[in-house]
Amino acid sequence: MKPNTLAAFYDALAPGPTSAGGVVPPPDMGSGVGHFNVFSLADLRGTPPMTFSRRDYYKITLCRGLSQVECADQPLHVGANTLFLVTPRVPYRWLPLTEDFGGYSCLFDDAFLLPARPGVVLAELPIFQPGAYPVWEVAAADCAAVEAIFEKMLHELGSGYAYKHDLLRTYLWELIHLVQKLQPAPTPLATHSAAERVATQFTELLERQFPRLSPQPPLRLRTAADYADQLAVHVNHLNRVLKETTGHTTTALLSRRLAQEAKLLLRQTTWSVSEVADSLGFADVAHFCTFFKRHAGHTPGEFRRAAGVGV
Repeated sequence: MKPNTLAAFYDALAPGPTSAGGVVPPPDMGSGVGHFNVFSLADLRGTPPMTFSRRDYYKITLCRGLSQVECADQPLHVGANTLFLVTPRVPYRWLPLTEDFGGYSCLFDDAFLLPARPGVVLAELPIFQPGAYPVWEVAAADCAAVEAIFEKMLHELGSGYAYKHDLLRTYLWELIHLVQKLQPAPTPLATHSAAERVATQFTELLERQFPRLSPQPPLRLRTAADYADQLAVHVNHLNRVLKETTGHTTTALLSRRLAQEAKLLLRQTTWSVSEVADSLGFADVAHFCTFFKRHAGHTPGEFRRAAGVGV
């Protein structure tokens, strides 16, 4: 299933006669500078609830007030003063649990930041890495610091300053760096740098195969041996390195990631169970059903019914 586009985002949140607010695209974003927008979450009051899906853009949001955030197959996060990140790789949904929620959100793409940092790839930044947890609570003082940047963005977006896009990029980088500093620090790996490099290369190679946008062609890399060949290491060496750095075997990591993607596809798409199995490289649907039940505790059909999706 293809991610939701920016056009779909604005269509869903356009101001209307029955809504108290809404979000409109910036009038000057079609001039080859990429896409950037910032808005107050108060503008979303009265708009339709968000759907659970992937987006084809990046987003950073700070929500004040009790709300619920659901990312990929992670447990639901419910709290106040919540900061969360969105990337094209991960489906998500945000639902406010009170009517008086507030805060800010900005959305952007690679093309907007390219002129400021030509050598930087957004997906390679620490806050957008696959292992980084994208939702966490922030203290009141940190909320104020984040909100101050959002407010500068909001003011500048509506200005007539000739170089405002350059200034907005500066503010966005300031926000990205502040968010990276606020994100809970990961537990350091007690391992050698060479092992870390192999483990990182494995993770990047694995994540490069997702998200799955169509049933065909199936996954190119499917087994531990496939990844070892691609990384030019012996399969036993790869398994030993991953066991040291992550605590899990290569096969366990592959199975966990396949199960995660299977859940997303069963929940997000209308593909048949057979098509999901084909997309993930299973030889037959029976093998996939056995695999899925072992990891999810339900058959694919039971999982879809529990998620409210037609089989």
